[in-house]
Amino acid sequence: MTRQLLPLWLAVLACLPGLFLNLAGAHFSPPATAAIAGAAILGASFLLLWACDVAQADIPQALALAVVALIAVLPEYAVDMYFTWMAGQHPGSDYAHFAIANMTGANRLLIGVAWAVIVFLAWWRTRTPVLLDQDRRTEVLFLGLATLYALAIPIKGSLAWYDGAVLIALYGWYIRIASARPCQECELEGPAEVLGRLPRDKRRIATLVMFLFSAGVIVANAEPFSEGLVATGRQFAINEFLLVQWLAPIASEAPEFIVAIMFTLRGMGGVALASLLSAKLNQWTLLVGMIPGVYGVSSGSFAEPIPMDHFQMNELLLTAAQSLLAVGLLASLRLSVRGASLLLLLFAAQFLAPLIPQGWLDLLPVRTTGQELHVLTTAAYVMCFCMLLPTRGRQMLALRHGAKA
Repeated sequence: MTRQLLPLWLAVLACLPGLFLNLAGAHFSPPATAAIAGAAILGASFLLLWACDVAQADIPQALALAVVALIAVLPEYAVDMYFTWMAGQHPGSDYAHFAIANMTGANRLLIGVAWAVIVFLAWWRTRTPVLLDQDRRTEVLFLGLATLYALAIPIKGSLAWYDGAVLIALYGWYIRIASARPCQECELEGPAEVLGRLPRDKRRIATLVMFLFSAGVIVANAEPFSEGLVATGRQFAINEFLLVQWLAPIASEAPEFIVAIMFTLRGMGGVALASLLSAKLNQWTLLVGMIPGVYGVSSGSFAEPIPMDHFQMNELLLTAAQSLLAVGLLASLRLSVRGASLLLLLFAAQFLAPLIPQGWLDLLPVRTTGQELHVLTTAAYVMCFCMLLPTRGRQMLALRHGAKA
């Protein structure tokens, strides 16, 4: 039992310096602050995941996956909502851009990297594609609905409170369907297994304590982590937008990704991909949907949407285009190495395009910029989706059956 609980105590120890940073009001350099707060968020994320695993004993597995995905990305929510709140408090600042950067980066990392890695590991272990249960059609359906609505946001040029209401309502509809499914047996390992063997009342109390402690750590460290990250970029002349878009989501979503890898290595690639699919769904609905609401409360008015320029709209459109292709690939409830390779290749293209030195681009026969290449990736996602329609059209229509439990 002591050996099984060792990861839990290590996670708690990782949280303590971050708590000290807040309670004592200590001041460190921006890189040290970001590292300490990031480690605390990482440790708290593992505690949340173990607590969610234990909670599966008392709620339906499909609902548990949704709850796990929701709570596991609480660090992502905390960071993004901090940037959004500060955007409302400081009109005209870069905080609004940081909020959009963090949200789009988190969503694109999930599909472009996490999904692909799971499929590659599953193929390496079994030489077969990753298959999803028929029940997962519900997640794919609602991801598709949210994506279709999200495509309209950059077209109309604003992310307003009513957009948030629609996206949150979609997630609420999904949760209602998931909660109607029956409970299933779940396998627990490590700290979750120890907690799962406790009597029901003690198990529930321990789970609740872990939830509250972890949530407190994450909320307390969201500000120092976010501000430390931005200040680190300024200190070392690194683009703050890129740090917020890519480094922050990597830190906040690492535990969930690690757990998904562990599922895959145990031959449960379908469960791993299902958990990451749920994470993508709640980030693409709740996370995006909460941004205009939090901004409206912070600024004191819902009359004006969160400010986004042409660059942020392109980022949102690119993220929606990636989600569209993902829905097309998952319409058959399987993701092959070929499909995962396509997602990873297109992600690499959009990730590297803005980083290509202009001097190299000037050597091309056609005059272009890294940002223009970035936009071309959006078109590539849409074109690939359209190429799937002749072979996957019926399967996409069959997703409508996911509206039933």
